[in-house]
Amino acid sequence: MSAEQTRYAQVPLGESEVFLNFQQTLSRAAKVNRSVLVVGERGSGKELAAIRLHYLSPRWQHALVTVNCAALPPSLIETELFGYEAGAFTGATKTRKGRFEEAEGGTLFLDEIGLIPLEVQEKILRVVEYGTFERVGSSKTHESDVRIVGATNTNLLTLCAEGKFKEDLLDRLSFEVLFLPPLRARGDDIILLAEFFAAKMALECGSNDLPILSPTLKEELKAYPWPGNVRELKNVIERAVYRSASREITEVTFNPFENPFEAIDDSVELSPAHHDVPLKRYAETKQELDLSFLRRALEETGGVQKEAAKLLGLTYDQFRGLYRKYKEVLEK
Repeated sequence: MSAEQTRYAQVPLGESEVFLNFQQTLSRAAKVNRSVLVVGERGSGKELAAIRLHYLSPRWQHALVTVNCAALPPSLIETELFGYEAGAFTGATKTRKGRFEEAEGGTLFLDEIGLIPLEVQEKILRVVEYGTFERVGSSKTHESDVRIVGATNTNLLTLCAEGKFKEDLLDRLSFEVLFLPPLRARGDDIILLAEFFAAKMALECGSNDLPILSPTLKEELKAYPWPGNVRELKNVIERAVYRSASREITEVTFNPFENPFEAIDDSVELSPAHHDVPLKRYAETKQELDLSFLRRALEETGGVQKEAAKLLGLTYDQFRGLYRKYKEVLEK
């Protein structure tokens, strides 16, 4: 096994049961020369899964070619995949190979495969069924020996029902369908990955001391739903490390777009008792009310901030902003 193959085949990315089961299924699928679909939420590691599929397969010595279908205009996907002959269209001054030819003998990874136009899906279906294709502007047939790995975060069955994806192609590509577990389902892997990203960021910032995540922060990280999965976790942790003045990381910013100058909620409905409070004591009274509600919510939830936010009818980020505002008073 080469150094590069070892790098992608053996890097520990998690220890949770759900993730290890996924890796075991992936390893089995890698050894079979059939198309595979990888389904997962954004940021969950679909491209890394495709890389592992390639380097654990018998094709590992040949090319792994990636096409991000979301980054290409629909009109260019066909020429990108199959190439074109000189004179095929305006601006085609010379012959160009497509990605199928570049991936010959290896693996072609089609990221966001659900965005491929129907007419291009027809040509991909022919490659899968017969192993042949023609460049754009040519009638010459080329043979192709390529394994296709597709990835998507959408429901391809729904796209088929809507007439946006060919059922025949889906049948050919779905020899195995691998569902990447979302980060929120991976338990302590969240902390494992967070500590890994924290250590790397500290090194990048020129620090030789490994950052330490506080126990409270670890609970917050595991309670957060992580809609952006591993990619979001990486950003959150790296941001916290570079901002921290100490080795211990006690808080993170989940939402970097949270405006510190925007009032969270200044619309406090006063009870009849407040009518006797002098108007000049508005700020002081509001603080007392905020602190009272914060303490009650935290007491009722045993200090779990995510649950406290729910009791107050706030988003988690709104609660964190309010908590940080009164942190020194609350922790006295």
